[in-house]
Amino acid sequence: MRHYQVRDVMTADPMTVTPATPLKNVADILVRGRIGVVPVLTPQGRVAGAVAEGDLLRKEQLQRDPEGRHSAHLPYRIRRDIATAETAGELMDPCPATAPADTSVAEAARLMDRHQSRFLLVTSEDSRLLGVATARDLLRVFLRPDAAIKAEISRDVLSRYLGVDPALVQVDVTDGVVRLAGELERKSMLPAALRAVRAVDGVVDVDNQLGYAIDDIRTQASLWPARSPSR
Repeated sequence: MRHYQVRDVMTADPMTVTPATPLKNVADILVRGRIGVVPVLTPQGRVAGAVAEGDLLRKEQLQRDPEGRHSAHLPYRIRRDIATAETAGELMDPCPATAPADTSVAEAARLMDRHQSRFLLVTSEDSRLLGVATARDLLRVFLRPDAAIKAEISRDVLSRYLGVDPALVQVDVTDGVVRLAGELERKSMLPAALRAVRAVDGVVDVDNQLGYAIDDIRTQASLWPARSPSR
């Protein structure tokens, strides 16, 4: 199965600024573009950092209330630098969360959570910007049509992965919730089938009504010789 990657959901060729770009221009890009972050690139086109809308809001807050409780955890020097910043380079996060274009959507979500960020800069091996993926972009995977999810389960999970005749298993998908009914050949196939179905992009939940023809788990257990009690 091919899982969605960040290249499939990212915004390619986003608006960018340089470290010397005035913050008023950065704010204009954020507002007019209805985006949450602007990448900052060096003159050579490599990622230098990023300015998020939250960075500008924090600057506004510190200008009005430098001793405010929301920023009390920051050292005075950092609060001063944020409050007096005039350019993107002075306000940007110099180490934004980044990811290669072939990162899976699931791994991208884990990266965002790890970095406590709502965006990822998608970069090449030489740190050139390829695009921006936001938390909202990652949610697109849940917008996959039910018919596409059903087709992938029948084709890739049942037929190719499990070697099961799709005619033996009824697959119904409604709003991303998958209902499986029918019969597999062996009981031991059930865990693998459910894991594979849950791993399909766009699946919200799985209602398992599958049965099996042979309880090979019990059969295998009965073949093991009884152990003598240890002395």
